Amino acid sequence: MRAAALRLFARHGFAAVSMRQIAAEVGVQAGALYLYTPDKQALLFELMRDHLEELLADWRAPDAAPVAQLEDFVRHHIRFHLDRPELVFIAYMELRNLTPENFAVIEGLRRDYEDRLEAILRAGQQAGDFAVPDTKLATMALIAMLTGVTTWYREGGRLDRAAVAGIYWDMVRKAVAA
Repeated sequence: MRAAALRLFARHGFAAVSMRQIAAEVGVQAGALYLYTPDKQALLFELMRDHLEELLADWRAPDAAPVAQLEDFVRHHIRFHLDRPELVFIAYMELRNLTPENFAVIEGLRRDYEDRLEAILRAGQQAGDFAVPDTKLATMALIAMLTGVTTWYREGGRLDRAAVAGIYWDMVRKAVAA
């Protein structure tokens, strides 16, 4: 059910998908879905929350200098997100469809992730490894750049994942003057 909802939300948008469409995709009656989720909003929230919780659990800053931490963050972000392009799309594009309570939870999880990157940037700035005029703005810019890879990358293209991650690391390194 979750996989079907994810595919449909990513393809058509949350607002355009009905519980009947999700049920048809799964091959059950619409009423059967309510045994697993109270409504479509809960389904969207759970997809987003689980994605962000998995992202947060999957990356821990290595016990290393800020430059090495930043490289690890960049490579992990690219790798993690390339495996989940539909979830990434939904997590960024469907925020407007969350209830205020659900939005607050998702925004808190996103802030936790952003805070991890900003902490690396601050530590690098304090150590003299990075030169960024505003760590918060740099955090937002870097995350937008890194996440954008899911909109254009295709397996079997000119560059493989490792090459893309390497090029992105080089761009990030230069962006923070490391």
